[in-house]
Amino acid sequence: MTSTALPQPPSRSALFVLFGVVFINLVGFGIVIPLLPFYGQTLDAPPWQVALMFSAYSLGQFVAEPFWGRLSDRIGRKPVLMITILANAFGYLALAFVPNIWLAIAVRLFTGLGAGNVSTAQGYVADVTPPELRAGRMGLIGAAFGLGFIFGPAIGGLLTRPDLGPLGYQLPIFTASGLCLLAALGVAFLLKESRVKADAAAPRPPFLGGVHDAVANPVVSRVLLVTLIYMAGFSGWESTFGFWTEARYGWTAREVGLCFMVVGIVSVICQGFLAGRLARRFGESRVLAVGCLTFGASLIAQVFASRLWPDADWLVPAIMAVGASGMAMTMPNISALISRSVDPDRQGAMLGLNMASSSIARIFGPLIAGAIFSQIGHDWPFLIGAALTIPAAVMAINAGRAFRKRQAAATSPGPLPPVGVQG
Repeated sequence: MTSTALPQPPSRSALFVLFGVVFINLVGFGIVIPLLPFYGQTLDAPPWQVALMFSAYSLGQFVAEPFWGRLSDRIGRKPVLMITILANAFGYLALAFVPNIWLAIAVRLFTGLGAGNVSTAQGYVADVTPPELRAGRMGLIGAAFGLGFIFGPAIGGLLTRPDLGPLGYQLPIFTASGLCLLAALGVAFLLKESRVKADAAAPRPPFLGGVHDAVANPVVSRVLLVTLIYMAGFSGWESTFGFWTEARYGWTAREVGLCFMVVGIVSVICQGFLAGRLARRFGESRVLAVGCLTFGASLIAQVFASRLWPDADWLVPAIMAVGASGMAMTMPNISALISRSVDPDRQGAMLGLNMASSSIARIFGPLIAGAIFSQIGHDWPFLIGAALTIPAAVMAINAGRAFRKRQAAATSPGPLPPVGVQG
């Protein structure tokens, strides 16, 4: 027999623990990210080696997400969450004691492998949530991302003590490790398993079978392309935003940090309270498409505002707030579409592939955007990112059409699916 979802309703404690797991992942990520350039300097690392620490983490996530998602389908969500959280705790602790930059890069790769548990948390939500409510529940996971994005850098900044030398950068890293241990305790004592363990004698699908299943699924294949295209543009904007505001307005890290806090706050509000309601009323694919286009429009608005009103830097956070509302509509609906389009025993694997698609975009998007920023022009990463949201939105609409056709075929009494399905 294959593993199946248990027919249990989502408990408040389960959702709280899941929210906490993702939140802590992002807090740890946010704590460490502002520190890495300065921590790298204590290891006598040049900028290009510090950049490798960033890419190594995303590479780890890219490799690990499909594996952890597939494994959670087979052995259960809870053990995978425990393994990955403890790996995170160890990774942060090891980072505090590395003697050179190359070991730091290796540790960041390892930590990225352990951080690849978002799809497992999403799989748990899908296990215990009715299909029509999944966008809203996935929005809660997205809200945890936003909150982590708010609190992580703030905690890192408050705990950093450059006057103490390397120890001043180790203190916030210790904090990130301790938070992971706290999350592990929550999973151990508060989270009930949502799946029946698979029969050990049952044949195991090949590792690359998930890729084949994703390509063969007309909904999942399109949604994965949405993630890849959209996140490439988003990560390119994210990585060059600080340089762009410095060139246009003379901003420092303080102003940039406050702007990203605005993004986090708006994302929390929209994902926690609006994503599910809008999806139930208009459908996941339509909300996803509008979210992509809203974000793209905000990028164009940033460029034009900087040209038309070069002294009005107060417009930047206002426009970013609009873009953040679009961002908040994307990932919850992507996850909901995937979970509603696959069998319960394949949800972890498919959601893992989606996170892998996001990770690979985060690996190459910043590299390409940085080159474009330096060689072509400061505005071009924004404009290209905006252009990428158009094919992403089109693909989202096509995914919605494919989903509705599958639903109609599944409920049709005849041998053939109905024709004339509206897109």
